Amino acid sequence: MTDRGLVDRLAELAVVVGANVQAGQVVTVGANIGQGKLARAIAEQAYRRGARFVDVSYFDPYVKRARIELAAQDTLDGVPSWYRARVRALAETRSARISLAGPTEPEALRGLDPDRLGRDQLPWLNEWMEVIQSRTVNWTVVPCPTEDWARLCFPELPEPAAVERLRREIAHVCRLDEPDPATAWRARAAELGQVGARVSELRLDALHLQGPGTDLTIGLLPSSSWLSAKATTVDGLEHLPNVPTEEVFTSPDPERVDGHVRSTRPLVLADGTLVRGLEVRFERGRAVAIEADEGAAVLRGRAVQDEGAGRLGEVALVDRSSRVGRLETVFYETLLDENAASHLALGDGFREAVDEDDAARVNRSGIHVDFMVGCAELDVTGITRDGRRLPLLRDGAWQI
Repeated sequence: MTDRGLVDRLAELAVVVGANVQAGQVVTVGANIGQGKLARAIAEQAYRRGARFVDVSYFDPYVKRARIELAAQDTLDGVPSWYRARVRALAETRSARISLAGPTEPEALRGLDPDRLGRDQLPWLNEWMEVIQSRTVNWTVVPCPTEDWARLCFPELPEPAAVERLRREIAHVCRLDEPDPATAWRARAAELGQVGARVSELRLDALHLQGPGTDLTIGLLPSSSWLSAKATTVDGLEHLPNVPTEEVFTSPDPERVDGHVRSTRPLVLADGTLVRGLEVRFERGRAVAIEADEGAAVLRGRAVQDEGAGRLGEVALVDRSSRVGRLETVFYETLLDENAASHLALGDGFREAVDEDDAARVNRSGIHVDFMVGCAELDVTGITRDGRRLPLLRDGAWQI
């Protein structure tokens, strides 16, 4: 598939399948400097679909670097009021949102003071969690292959070969190598929905994760249900928040998490900060120790942003049938890496995963940071309310 062909097909996938843009909607596209080809192609597809207006905003990590280096310390965790008002306006106007994922400047923030870096979350804004929870915006995140990203993933290859491999693998995990990607995604969404329903029927009280560097028990809420690929807005619009998606997930009890866990893939934050060798210890739900070979201080800064930032808002299970996982590529991009392996998330949870009686107990936070913990050696066991232990994942395969 040529570069132009891949860009056009990714744009169509984002607009039609991912965000499910409707005629008359305002569409906002969030991109990094260097992702302009796909952003422009998405604008074209959205207008063909009948969009009323397409607004593209670009994040430049080098502008953020200047802020971290030079701005006053007490200004680093603030943004002008119109940043927040803009996000809320998208919800009020029932707009669509398409975000592009993938590293563009991997070295842009290297060497900065991690304590200062941990205070500035941009391009993330806490208001995005409010909008996601309100289900007023049909949104999606899709990968955007670039030369910088290819060099990061495949440093052993000459650049042309690295770029070609990244394009090929993104086409594969996004199911663009299928005759009809939209139909392929509907089928995959149905499969994941069936898995989620089977796990929900077990009415588990807790999960036990056990593997290299991990021995963690995660309590579940009484009505925790396992969700999957598709989401629906309050107005009934179906959309795929993540393309690709290979997970089933729920919101745990944020006060019943105990033990320790080690990440199995590098974590790359929204601003490009790299966290390697992450280890987290939980006591009574709270992350009481966050250590890493690289980037720990930045993540510690995020974990104290608010009361819920140091607790779990999500536990997600991914089996070995995942197209992303079968490639065995470390993508250095959470959108892809979280769909290769089971993962947890610090921060905000999903109210739609529980009933009204438990909604107030779901973790609330302005952050949502996923980190990968799954591997073939990770055993995931369900614990029922009467204490029985049921194997869920063994050697990466479902046991239910």
